[in-house]
Amino acid sequence: QVQMVESGGGLVQAGGSLRLSCAISGGSSGIYTMGWFRQAPGKEREFVAAIIWRGGTTDYVDSVKGRFTISRDNAKEMVYLIMNSLKPEDTSVYYCAAGLGRYTWAFRRESSKYDYWGQGTTVTVSS
Repeated sequence: QVQMVESGGGLVQAGGSLRLSCAISGGSSGIYTMGWFRQAPGKEREFVAAIIWRGGTTDYVDSVKGRFTISRDNAKEMVYLIMNSLKPEDTSVYYCAAGLGRYTWAFRRESSKYDYWGQGTTVTVSS
C-alpha cells in the first residue's frame, strides 16, 4: 500500500519561500498522478498543483501560477512543492496525494479521484 509523508511546512513571513516534500513508500509503480492540495480552517480542501509521475506534465491553480513549482524525483520517490512569494492567504495544511491509473490526470483537480493521501504539513504565512 502506498504511503506518503509530507514535510517542510512552517512559519514564514509574507514574501518568503518554503519547499514542501512528499516521501512515497510502499511502491510507486502504479502511480500516475501526484497532486498537492491544501485546506485552510473552515474551508474545503482545494487543488494546488499536480504532476504526471512519469511524464512531468504539470498543472496549477491560477492563484499559485508563477509562484509555486511542483516537481518529482522518480528515483528517490519524492514529490516537491517549491513555494515562493508566499502570501497570508497561502496559510493552510498542505497534503500530497497519489492517483493510480491514467484516468486520474483528467480529474487531477478533484480530491475524490486520488487514492492515497499523506497526513499533511502546516504552512503559516504571517503578514
